[in-house]
Amino acid sequence: VEVRKRIIEENRLDGVVSMPSGVFKPYAGVSTAVLLFTKGAQTKDIWFYDMAHDGFSLDDKRTKVDENDIPDILECWKNRFNADFQSARAKRIADLRRQLTPLKAERLQLQAEINRLQFESVLGGDSLTAKHAKSAKENQKENLADFAPLAVQNALSDAQARLAELQSKIANPQSELDRLTRQFWVTKEQVKANKYDLSASRYRQVDADAAYHEKPSVTLERLARLESVMLDEIRELGKLVNGK
Repeated sequence: VEVRKRIIEENRLDGVVSMPSGVFKPYAGVSTAVLLFTKGAQTKDIWFYDMAHDGFSLDDKRTKVDENDIPDILECWKNRFNADFQSARAKRIADLRRQLTPLKAERLQLQAEINRLQFESVLGGDSLTAKHAKSAKENQKENLADFAPLAVQNALSDAQARLAELQSKIANPQSELDRLTRQFWVTKEQVKANKYDLSASRYRQVDADAAYHEKPSVTLERLARLESVMLDEIRELGKLVNGK
């Protein structure tokens, strides 16, 4: 902490490039940062870049890969005070967010539909009666989905295919958005408030995707349906055991 404090308080810390763990493998696996500073000047605002790729895999093999943030790091560093460059980048970020918003909303709807169809598929549309269970045993079928109505299975397959297609539409703009938001500025006061922590992850604001969660009321309703199905099956099996 003392070294970082002296760099900031007694010099001008111009930039921090936070590199991912694995950059120096196989020799070391720790994450590392490059500090760019001017001796004896005053720190005000600090430019950060949260690097994710250096053109090589982050394992011991360090094989060449397509992902490489280094050209973007150099471009951003060179233009960090260029208002036109920063404005164009901010506009592109806003455009990508607008493009992704409806796609991600549709993804949540599809996930909800798939969750519902999977539940219906497991139930088999109607209760899995003892007669069905006996038939399954005779035919050596163990997957309850075999009894799901064909319409449910088809709808589930269609929804899963649409989700996969939607994910492919999201992937490229999301990847570009992640890259464009890797550079950002942090004030000296923010760093001081965080005990001179220079980890990019401490300050970078990442747009977290909304996770799909079923409504509690729907979950309770489905649990009640499952319990009803189980009770019906127990009664039917009891009749078989008693020879009725």
